[in-house]
Amino acid sequence: MKFELIATDPVTKARAGILHTDHGPIETPIFMPVGTVATVKAVHQRELEEEIKAQIILSNTYHLYLRPGMDIIGKAGGVHAFMNWKKPMLTDSGGYQIFSLSSNRKLTEEGALFQSHIDGSRHQFTPESVIDIERTIGADIMMAFDECPPHPCEYSYAKNSMDLTHRWLTRCVQRFKETEPLYGHGQSLFPIVQGSVFKDLRTQSAECIASQEMDGNAIGGLSVGEPAEMMYEMTDLVCTILPKEKPRYLMGVGTPENILECIALGIDMFDCVMPTRNARNGMLFTREGIINIKNKKWEDDFSPIDPGTGIRVDENHSKAYLRHLMGLNERLGAQIASIHNLAFYLWLVGEARKHIIDGTYTDWKNSMAKKVTTRL
Repeated sequence: MKFELIATDPVTKARAGILHTDHGPIETPIFMPVGTVATVKAVHQRELEEEIKAQIILSNTYHLYLRPGMDIIGKAGGVHAFMNWKKPMLTDSGGYQIFSLSSNRKLTEEGALFQSHIDGSRHQFTPESVIDIERTIGADIMMAFDECPPHPCEYSYAKNSMDLTHRWLTRCVQRFKETEPLYGHGQSLFPIVQGSVFKDLRTQSAECIASQEMDGNAIGGLSVGEPAEMMYEMTDLVCTILPKEKPRYLMGVGTPENILECIALGIDMFDCVMPTRNARNGMLFTREGIINIKNKKWEDDFSPIDPGTGIRVDENHSKAYLRHLMGLNERLGAQIASIHNLAFYLWLVGEARKHIIDGTYTDWKNSMAKKVTTRL
């Protein structure tokens, strides 16, 4: 994998690049739709590629390990073949999911013991087993196994968690180097910066992660309940330390405003369940602001969902029709809303890229950030 830096905004740290993978190029900054179990909820692969214009999607090691299991994924020839996705894929290591199972897991030096949320069966993830699982899944980008500390947490907890993540990382890197891809395409390993909201820990972790000299780096443990300004502060700090010549991935972020602000801090890659989760509840993100499509005000509004974006689903369906579908809990409503929100996110980062290349990102970002936070 190779990262090519194309342009940097003259005012902020925003940058445009190209991430070259064996499954094709990824133009950054980029948003990755979340396909946790080898599917983006309510969205067909054809729509992901042709309408949403997704360049890379994300799946999850924890969930795929439990269902359908590595035997099935391996027999299929990896996740790309299993779900018929021909573009790049990233897999989260499962660390965040195990963090969310706090009442059903135990962390040790060896790894994480946890109970399945499906049937209560007991399992163990170690740095080595996670790398083996991610090799079997076959994503282009693999995440290192880490612990994501909660917010808020005590300094001592954050430090011990970070130290454990670093020790696990050493083992992840070793296992990665002593194993090979299984399906004829390259794989890259991204380590994850932790340290909660403590500046000295974030600094120490970023330096540790950068020293591994992997193909790219990620920032984890943010967007877990801390104020947005604190997230921006930690992101800015870490981006001053991580190498400029490698892609930076901010995990689990976020709202359109979050994405615009973090692009300005030097982030290249994002993922979040928000566009699809909120879509299923009737919340739409548009160029002029946020719409709750279930509100009565849209009942007889026959205008396109978000005119002028060039997104086909926006031009073909009215707000009134989508409100009708959502009010009846029709699956087509969730499908249209999900396609719209994901297409909007991809449109947003695409426009950001254009303005970075043109040297006009700052003014455009400031104007767009106001719009995307307005409730219509």
